[in-house]
Amino acid sequence: MKNKHRTIFLGITAIATAFTLGKSFLYSEIKRPIVKNYTFPESITLSQWELSTSKPVNPSLVKSPANISGYFIAEKYYLYHQSQTPLKIEMRYLTNTNGDLKSFITSQTGELSSVLKQDSRSGFYSLYTHEDKLYLNACINPHGSSTVTSDQFNRNLMIHNTRPEKILPWLLGIAEFRDKRCLWAHLSIPLESNITVEETYQTLETVWFDWYSWWKSHYPDPV
Repeated sequence: MKNKHRTIFLGITAIATAFTLGKSFLYSEIKRPIVKNYTFPESITLSQWELSTSKPVNPSLVKSPANISGYFIAEKYYLYHQSQTPLKIEMRYLTNTNGDLKSFITSQTGELSSVLKQDSRSGFYSLYTHEDKLYLNACINPHGSSTVTSDQFNRNLMIHNTRPEKILPWLLGIAEFRDKRCLWAHLSIPLESNITVEETYQTLETVWFDWYSWWKSHYPDPV
């Protein structure tokens, strides 16, 4: 009788151990960024601007825990010119992110509400001056509109990226239940004494709408 109880106990223990190990393995698999490697294009045509160069972003600026969460897949720096005016665009491709750019923006502005913008052509973006430049930041999402904060990012996920057909692949660790990717766009243009701030705002916003439109049509494939 004792042997029977011992066998039952060992069987239950083995099952429980296997379940715990399986759960741990599955959890680790789910947490992995399930996204293809990606290489940004060397050249992107931008109306009324001439591309001067494209190169990797300074490695020291690529990832900072205070900036934005997630796994960085790829990055690229683009420099354009229109006459003597330079336009700089830094792109960073992330997955498993919360899409929160707030801490990065507030480190330069002190607050977010007055610099947060929304437009039907793209979605939310931030637009602000810092020192002698005008900056625009936004997260370009694979579905839905652009976002700046984690609340906007998660709301966009709920509306556009909840995919019931992904439940089983997600449980197996071979796909994401929600597409938590972001193309972090960081645009900057200098403020010039012979051009008003309002005109510079309009110039950078026009660039942003063109840039956003291009990426919505050329978004990286997931897995």
